[in-house]
Amino acid sequence: MGNDGGSIPTRRELVREAARAPSTAQVKETQREQQEHSWTTCPLSHKSLSRPIVSDSVGNLYNKDAILQFLLPGDEVEGISSKADCEEILCGRVKSLRDVVEMKFEIDTELTEHPSGRAYAPRERREGWICPVTAKPLGPSVKSVYLVPCGHVFAEEAIRQLKGDKCLQCNESYTEDNIINILTTKKEDKERLMARGQKLAEQGLTHSLKKAPGSKKRKKNATAEGATDAPGPIEPAGLVVPKVPKPSSDHQSRSNTSTPVPSTASANGIKNAATSSLTARVLAEENEKKKRRKMMGGNENLDSLFTKKDGGSKNRDFMTRGFSIS
Repeated sequence: MGNDGGSIPTRRELVREAARAPSTAQVKETQREQQEHSWTTCPLSHKSLSRPIVSDSVGNLYNKDAILQFLLPGDEVEGISSKADCEEILCGRVKSLRDVVEMKFEIDTELTEHPSGRAYAPRERREGWICPVTAKPLGPSVKSVYLVPCGHVFAEEAIRQLKGDKCLQCNESYTEDNIINILTTKKEDKERLMARGQKLAEQGLTHSLKKAPGSKKRKKNATAEGATDAPGPIEPAGLVVPKVPKPSSDHQSRSNTSTPVPSTASANGIKNAATSSLTARVLAEENEKKKRRKMMGGNENLDSLFTKKDGGSKNRDFMTRGFSIS
């Protein structure tokens, strides 16, 4: 019976089967299922992948409309996961459309298959993607890559064997660094793609090899700073170069206008008529205050209220009378 006080169960009896590490076959099966899901489903909208499809710098696939909705301002957007979940999935790799590349698949018009190789049921039927060189169906069973910036997709073996520097579809040039593995599971490929993204960021470029937002502005500021720091022309010692006044076109334009410009504006170098008139009015008020101060300084009644310097102690003002100041 057990557990009635007459016997004590051992650990072997309580733990029927110890937890075992998954076998290699089980790990491969799990990876295949994950790859199959990633090749067919957008992780942001949880909908089937359908063109236009874009990829980020590490080869993950998304529906372009889901990326556009994510980039729209606001906390929540209908049709996709929450912004926090999307940020966790994207890991900060997508901040604008320049951080993704639109994929260009070769469509197989004769056979439409699931990326795993099995035929689609009528309710889940969709277009099939093949490599334009090897004609193999693209999916988790075939290692696939695409080229930046054109976005054409090929089987990896076709690109590695041909070893060219121009796209076979559009004849656009590319480098080996711009061969992006699609949904790779190799650690070496992931590290290479992440290192490529950091290198492009240091150069002010995005995943699509376009300039990152703000890089032009920094370049302009750097140019301006370099211009201000640049030394001027060096003149020989003892040489006096006469300064020839440049003909001013503002004087002729102002003489043709009906509104007169105050002389103080031209002295201060103010070209804006409204600003110059305001400046002239402020200066006129200051001059008026100075005149009033001078007039008040010559009034005998006001002078009698304050102590004179050479008057002595007998000529104190009304505030110090009756008090002795040592």
